[in-house]
Amino acid sequence: MSDPTRTYLDFERPIAELDSKIEELEAILARNGEDAPDAAEEIAKLRQKSADQLVALYSKLDAWRKTMVARHPERPHLKDYISTLVSEFEELSGDRRFGEDHAIVGGTGRIGGRPVVIMGHEKGNDTQSRLKHNFGMARPEGYRKAIRLMDLAERFDLPVVTLVDTAGAYPGLGAEERGQAEAIARSTERCLTLGTPLVSVITGEGGSGGAVALASANQVLMLEHSIYSVISPEGCASILWRDGARARDAAMAMKITAQDLIGLKIIDTIIPEPVGGAHRDRTGTMKKVGEAIETALSSMDGMDAEELKKRRRERFLTIGRSLLEG
Repeated sequence: MSDPTRTYLDFERPIAELDSKIEELEAILARNGEDAPDAAEEIAKLRQKSADQLVALYSKLDAWRKTMVARHPERPHLKDYISTLVSEFEELSGDRRFGEDHAIVGGTGRIGGRPVVIMGHEKGNDTQSRLKHNFGMARPEGYRKAIRLMDLAERFDLPVVTLVDTAGAYPGLGAEERGQAEAIARSTERCLTLGTPLVSVITGEGGSGGAVALASANQVLMLEHSIYSVISPEGCASILWRDGARARDAAMAMKITAQDLIGLKIIDTIIPEPVGGAHRDRTGTMKKVGEAIETALSSMDGMDAEELKKRRRERFLTIGRSLLEG
């Protein structure tokens, strides 16, 4: 059966039209049964055509279309990953200075039986939850909570896993008054000085310092159709051309895709997505992410704090040198 509740992206319109036709024929078949002998055969042909078009579309996505996929509202979010991959999860709240920030959610739990501290950006999945979580855009207290959780991880010798999905840190007046830039810098610094393994996964958007503050890790993994950049395409277009409508041009120029970034050695691993994006097989995608996290953590078993910090430092110095040389 096709899914009538699925949200189609603009470039998926031909597939949406095919799937709509399939739904009509399925309704006729259900209503008329044996009186519509040709319907089942036509449905099979249309399903194959839809599947073939999906493969063709997703085999040649450009950076802007990948941006649209990365932002798809039905993509798995942090709480989906936690409920699927993490057992014995215990959420920890507050920064012990100002208050609770719901854009970053974190706590302790087990991934594959291994105790970890896990945290990340939560965007929400409907109007109410998106407003509660501020669309995944954290305020200073969110990053200070992240620092507190990393301190806790180091105290109890627990690896840290972060899942990144944010357009960027919240740029509101109150956030700036409470030291947004300082909080991001401190969180980034804490990632780099952490004495336990740190693995980050870019699951959707990895936007600006709001992403780097949780992704300055030993290993950075990235879903196939996610994006990771110093600024959003719209923000870049507004600065360069004073025209946010040129976001597509900016995305094409910025090298924001997983395929670009692994070539630049900014990320370490690309996690494959199902044809059509993570939202078409949420459970399968989350399973692959869990397996990739376990593999990354296992590769750091036995490393002491100094070795972990040294490797993390060298990783980012190497990125800087390669970009300067390029």
